[in-house]
Amino acid sequence: MTRGKANNRRGPGRSRRGVAAAGVAALAVLALNQPPAWTANRADQSAREPNGQHLYDQNCASCHGSAGEGTQRGPSLVGVGPAALDFYLTTGRMPPTGAPTSDHRAPAFTPEEIAAIVGYAASFTGKTPAIPEVRPENSQRGLRLYLTYCAACHSAQGVGGALTGGQAASALDRATPTQIGEAIRVGPGVMPAFTADVLTDVDINAIAAYIGILQERDTDRGGLDLGRIGPLTEGAVAWIVGLGTLLLVVRLLGRRAE
Repeated sequence: MTRGKANNRRGPGRSRRGVAAAGVAALAVLALNQPPAWTANRADQSAREPNGQHLYDQNCASCHGSAGEGTQRGPSLVGVGPAALDFYLTTGRMPPTGAPTSDHRAPAFTPEEIAAIVGYAASFTGKTPAIPEVRPENSQRGLRLYLTYCAACHSAQGVGGALTGGQAASALDRATPTQIGEAIRVGPGVMPAFTADVLTDVDINAIAAYIGILQERDTDRGGLDLGRIGPLTEGAVAWIVGLGTLLLVVRLLGRRAE
């Protein structure tokens, strides 16, 4: 009887230990089936990152082709380089939203999405011209270079102007240093492209520094600016108004003399 009672007393303890062991085993199985925390975080991050191929296929391929080969609706992107693609996307020129324009518009994509599209399209756009890394440089040197290479089209104040054939040079008031460097290397629209033999990377830095000064300061020196439509047009208006006023004064004086 005593031995039987002892066995009965040990029975519940063994039972509890068995349940605990089974619970530990179940937790171990669940832990083994769950991915590590860092793996789950990486998967979530990958899901949030823009998919360059998806964005290109949805927004670019219908005009430029699935591999950038071009179609009747858009030119080829083969060999144009990352700088060209980044410039047209960050300035809002692409994708088109209506009538073509040379001015900046709000981009249709976020910076992360643009980087994803440019990265995906690098397989057919090539790697040059690359997106420039524009750094601060001597603005006085930039002034001389700007007047030599840029002012004839973009005006001395960077407000743009009319060109031949109904074209227009864009205003530079919203251009970032990177976009300035890209435009110099790529030559968007009717603008010529300048290679490193003509304008070095240091030259681009200097031009961007001077344009930054134009963007920051008030270039209105007083008087009637006529909308800042350019020195040639404003000069022609001044001549016409000035000569017309002079002829009117001469005529009035002639009548008095009679």
